[in-house]
Amino acid sequence: MTTLSAKENIQAIVKAIKAEETKLRQKYPLLAHQNTIGMAILLLSLGALIGVGALYYFAIIPAWLCIILAAIAASISHELEHDLIHKQYFSNQPFLHNFMMLTVWLMRPNTISPWYRRKMHLHHHKVSGTEQDLEERLVGNGIKKPLLRALVIVDSLLGLLINAKRFSKEIKGFSFFKVFNAGFPITTAYFAILYSVIVFHLVNLFIPLAANSPALLLDIMAVFEFLMVVLIVPNIVRSSSLNFVTSSMHYYGGVNNMLEQTHVITSRLFAPFNLFCFNFGHTHTIHHFVPNQPFYLRQMISKKVLEVMKKHGVRFNDFASIKQANRYQAS
Repeated sequence: MTTLSAKENIQAIVKAIKAEETKLRQKYPLLAHQNTIGMAILLLSLGALIGVGALYYFAIIPAWLCIILAAIAASISHELEHDLIHKQYFSNQPFLHNFMMLTVWLMRPNTISPWYRRKMHLHHHKVSGTEQDLEERLVGNGIKKPLLRALVIVDSLLGLLINAKRFSKEIKGFSFFKVFNAGFPITTAYFAILYSVIVFHLVNLFIPLAANSPALLLDIMAVFEFLMVVLIVPNIVRSSSLNFVTSSMHYYGGVNNMLEQTHVITSRLFAPFNLFCFNFGHTHTIHHFVPNQPFYLRQMISKKVLEVMKKHGVRFNDFASIKQANRYQAS
């Protein structure tokens, strides 16, 4: 790290990020059409998700390939939601903006409403690294016990149920029912389908439900099982990868400024997880310094900007912090 103060290092990083963005926008005038780009990416990713589902339905691709491709398509919708939370697309056209918000929620039904998450995420930027950061704590940040952390990362509903009492004591204004109800009706339907399929097959191991159930129930289960392959399991893969990466790179405790909120994950060990969260580990720290920037621009400037960030004190691959429940340890 240079001998500059934390404030000066932060200013240097922000300046570099904005300078690289300006260069890109001057080089590629197309980038000025931000609304069109955002909508195009949304429709392409939605089309990819539907197309992959159709290929699986007609038995052209196997279930495992459908899950992988659908998870990648869904990961793009997460980045779009992130941008929409910061009002990067159609901020002055409510109908189109809300259409995009609803679509990215439908593509990622295991998340809470993006309208509710907007409040949570903007609050995250204000209190990142502290016990008040509900958004990160919901996905495992700050948990030291490996098994509990893994459970929270994979199943957000169980994580919410397990941690509700603790959050009520530690997080100002936390309400279990506000967070739970923020998933209605899409997330509610997601978990209903997921647990219905799990329970049906568990019971079927001991009682022959498949052979003795009414035709209507079997038809419903067939639809649910199709949705498991094209939407439910892909989003388990997507969200688990994202939750693992984000809860690993955000610090919890010992944070005094923006330099200490996150570290950058470039390790090849995280490559499979970054694949399903659109390279989140490489680029999310950039977002902490300049939030109002489309995700594709972060990808485009990341190579040059990461060099500047390293020079000015941002840590890379600080996996020791995970063993300390993500606490930032001063050098």
